[in-house]
Amino acid sequence: MARVRLFAACMLAAATASAGEVPALSFEQARERLEQVSDALAAAGSGVRSKQDLQDATRYLRLPEITADVRRMQFQKTLKLPLGSLEPVAEAFGIASPLRFAERDWRTRPIITASMPLYSGGLIPAAQQAAEAATAQAAAEREAQRQSLTLQLVQAYFGQQLAEQAVQVRREVRDGLQRHLDDALKLEREGFASRAQRLQANVARDKAEREYQKALNDLATLQQALATLLRSGGTVATVSPLFVIDAPLGERAAFERSALHRHPQIERLRALAGQAEQGVRVQQAKLKPQVYLFGQYDLDRDDALLTDADWAFGIGLRYTFLSPGARPLQVSAARAQLEQARAGMEEAANQLRLGVGKAWNELDTARVQFRLLDSSIVQAEENLRLQALAFREGQATSLDVIDARLALGGARVERAQAAYQFDVALAQLLEVSGQLERFDDYRRRADKVLE
Repeated sequence: MARVRLFAACMLAAATASAGEVPALSFEQARERLEQVSDALAAAGSGVRSKQDLQDATRYLRLPEITADVRRMQFQKTLKLPLGSLEPVAEAFGIASPLRFAERDWRTRPIITASMPLYSGGLIPAAQQAAEAATAQAAAEREAQRQSLTLQLVQAYFGQQLAEQAVQVRREVRDGLQRHLDDALKLEREGFASRAQRLQANVARDKAEREYQKALNDLATLQQALATLLRSGGTVATVSPLFVIDAPLGERAAFERSALHRHPQIERLRALAGQAEQGVRVQQAKLKPQVYLFGQYDLDRDDALLTDADWAFGIGLRYTFLSPGARPLQVSAARAQLEQARAGMEEAANQLRLGVGKAWNELDTARVQFRLLDSSIVQAEENLRLQALAFREGQATSLDVIDARLALGGARVERAQAAYQFDVALAQLLEVSGQLERFDDYRRRADKVLE
């Protein structure tokens, strides 16, 4: 039956494509489209690329830094030259000692300088690992966004399926009550049914019509929600039906272990803890000396000052004895951030355990309800058949038929709701355990589907 429905949907898609309508989509196709059109995912992907570029940039921190410094400056230089033993001779010619020279001029000073770190106190590896952790954080946030959107898609996609099931049931209830009203009118004319019974049938039919119109409006709302989520510009026909898996899904403990290792929130907090740990190393590195190689070359020696070297190279050591940044307090603040990140991981782990338990119980509840309602529908169908037959033979009242018809319709709607709750609970269980990409695999294992 599922294959026939899929084939019919494909034929409908081919027939409506030329008219510009949106084709029918399976759940997997809808998810692929969502990942293509989602602005939130695009933004998260840009964030990952940004952090990746910054991480790649840290690979070059140990390479030399070469700078060109060109200055156009006006200067004045005053020199004093003591004459020493020539002072008596100079005095004979009226020359005072020491000699004084003053020069004031404009000069252009182009200088190239190169510097390469030898020892940074751990600052460079800390910066590299912090950048790597920032990339991991961005990737975890993107994955969290993807899983959140997929969960929304499950709710919207199968919510539309539920609404379609409700419309179908409400239509059948209305049509069944219309047939019952026709029977009541006929029996009233023949004197086998009272006017009160006919009025009961009329009131029930009108109520069923209102429920049917409400179901149509609910369906239109959910169709708009799915179309907006998928940026389709029109109603999306859903192919994948509501489903239930009656067989065990696995052990609850396995989902808990997966949640503690694979959930994007845990990966995000783990990355934040890594960044905080490197932040401690960065602040500690500021308390240590830095050793570097340097080189300098004068590009215009003819215009050089007396104190300017033609070229120079060597090794340097830089150490900050006193800083207004209160470096020990910055180290303490970085350690507090690390403790905060680790405590956040523990709290997130507790919340994930609770989330797994909640989704697991909701999944089991929906499965049991579907199973019970599945058997109840068989009994409700037989009861409706018997009540309708008894009414025609004058052995049952109109209210008995109405109650039986409404009971059957209500059971069918409740069964569809149970299937929807199962599908959403399954998605929530997989999301909280970091396995939502496996939702379609579980869907294919379904024991029961609602066509």
